[in-house]
Amino acid sequence: MIKRIALLLLAICMILSFGDLSQAADTIKIGFNAPLTGFAAADGKSSSEGAKLAVKQINEAGGVLGKQLELIIYDDQAKPAQSIPIANKLIGKDKVAVGISGSYSGPTRSAAGVFQEAGIPYISAYAIHPDITKAGNMVYRTGLLGTVQGKAGAKLVGEILGKKKVVIITLQNDFGKSLAAGFKDIAPKYGIEVIAEYQYSIKDRQFGSIVAKVKDDKPDAIYASGYYFTCGPLVSQLRAGGVDAPVIGQEGYDGQKFIEIAGAAAEGVLITTTLDRDSKEKEAVDFIKAFEEQAGYPADMVSASAHTAVKVAAAAMEKAGSTDPGKIRQAIAETSLKASTGLIKFNKLGEVMKPVQVQIVKGGRWHHYAVIDDPVLLVPPEE
Repeated sequence: MIKRIALLLLAICMILSFGDLSQAADTIKIGFNAPLTGFAAADGKSSSEGAKLAVKQINEAGGVLGKQLELIIYDDQAKPAQSIPIANKLIGKDKVAVGISGSYSGPTRSAAGVFQEAGIPYISAYAIHPDITKAGNMVYRTGLLGTVQGKAGAKLVGEILGKKKVVIITLQNDFGKSLAAGFKDIAPKYGIEVIAEYQYSIKDRQFGSIVAKVKDDKPDAIYASGYYFTCGPLVSQLRAGGVDAPVIGQEGYDGQKFIEIAGAAAEGVLITTTLDRDSKEKEAVDFIKAFEEQAGYPADMVSASAHTAVKVAAAAMEKAGSTDPGKIRQAIAETSLKASTGLIKFNKLGEVMKPVQVQIVKGGRWHHYAVIDDPVLLVPPEE
């Protein structure tokens, strides 16, 4: 009888401790999904390197709660179908305390639902779709919403640059549609007339027909969404086709790969993003230097955003004094942290509100052009 009672008590203790296994282990585990292979591999490498750098810096400073962080990375290939089993593995097998997405909107949206259902905090580093944080109260975003970036793009084009006749070129996915929606929503406020909108697929690399139409349109400016691997060819072909109107992009361009692909045509391209390469803020300066030393190439928005997300997760666990998921979630909600991408504070939906950095390509590198800091224009939704 005594033996049965002892076994029962042991079982109860095991059940009670199950939810905090990550703290009982030698390390505290953080899960990370990113596209390490496939069309988005360059972004996956940057986000992974940024996350690794954050973990290295935190561990060298003593870790979290007296333990070292362990980063567990899986390749989601930027595919939603891959991110769901990865999320389940991180939660069920690896027992991570926090999950972080270093990936695009599609896989992040899919994984967010899994983490929400399991009750484990999940942070989107830079994926922009509005539905990500709507998965529930366990999901947060350290990057900017697509619609917010689109609005900032309209302010940049209409107010800062003073351009009024605009052609929009839209990538047909979550990313492109969100950006175009934000731009068109606020364009009339700045006297912008959208004279044409053209759409393209993520598989497209030849843009001859779009270039010909844009040339005939004679716009004052072009607002074009896409990633480095689509907009590099697009911008190059626009310039080769005789279109000299300013091109305004977004954080999908943000990285040295876009400049390498577009070549000389990249000069003068403007983007809205979250990393200022010429920042004087210590967090940004230190990150930019440390990242290039570690990775061997210049820092970009993706790497900075992943670095920021890990820093938020670590700070929240330290503040909570625990790896209990509920306590971590509450600590994330109360975050106020200076990072390489700005001051991170969340609203009740798990969205950040921070200035938008405008960068321009000069001499084959990204540099500061302007800051858009409008608390009314850039306010994210609360629900």
